[in-house]
Amino acid sequence: MVVLNIVSGGSVRLSGSGLGCPDWPTCSKRSITPALSLHPMIEFGNRMVVVLLVIVAGAALLAVLARRPYRGDLAWLASGLVAGIFAEAGVGAAVVYSHLNPYVVAGHFFLGIVLLANATVLALRSSHAPGRGVPKVARRELRLAAMTLAVLACAMAAGSAATGAGPHAGGPGAKRIPVPFEDLVRTHSIVVIVAGAMLLVLLAALYRADAPVDVQDRGRILLVVMAAQGVLGYTQYFLHVPAVLVGFHILGAALVTVIAIWFVASMLYHQPADTEGSRPGAPEEYVASARHLDRVGA
Repeated sequence: MVVLNIVSGGSVRLSGSGLGCPDWPTCSKRSITPALSLHPMIEFGNRMVVVLLVIVAGAALLAVLARRPYRGDLAWLASGLVAGIFAEAGVGAAVVYSHLNPYVVAGHFFLGIVLLANATVLALRSSHAPGRGVPKVARRELRLAAMTLAVLACAMAAGSAATGAGPHAGGPGAKRIPVPFEDLVRTHSIVVIVAGAMLLVLLAALYRADAPVDVQDRGRILLVVMAAQGVLGYTQYFLHVPAVLVGFHILGAALVTVIAIWFVASMLYHQPADTEGSRPGAPEEYVASARHLDRVGA
């Protein structure tokens, strides 16, 4: 649902429907629902996705609170997800009343990525017992993985800023970021290349130290998805940024976010959820692998 929210929000901007509903939370001052025309229907459709997202996130929060044994970590994540959705709705109202201010629109997208990261971590943590987990890899690789995630977040922010200076303003007459589009695209590209290089270094280190197969496989999947996203990005730029390709690029950003978190999460071993209350410990193979990687790093 969070991915659908991000993609449907992108479709509002790419179709020029950002002011299809000039009021908030109603579509107009006279009507809650939109007029039967394209732009109001697209804008109102995104708002209905947000309503569905609130229902699903609220159900997740209730499920977490009713869970036995109670999990405080899951409660914080689920509460943060619900609070973040309402915060994003507030930013959405600011987008409307600021007449598609490009900085507010960029913040709206990036907050959606933060919500997606929250939802992904919640889904992953709900599948295993609580606790910090036992590292499957060395501390050096864990630090490099965290740095790669941070650079990817910077790439998302730079990409959103580039869109704010590009041709898809979200509606007629909307202001743009007063920086040449080509300069922001170049900045975004450089940050993405840095993230890709860091991932390659990380994968080489994991391979050299014979890290667990599941960790390496997830890293390779992330590399393939990032490469495809990069090819799509260059293609859309040289084709003069067609809206359809930009929409797929937005979907790709969401996929990169989920897979990157999934990859980094695989570097820690956690007990399965059905072993809560017991302390079987981590498999010796993971403990040995982490010790071996630490020795290689040293």
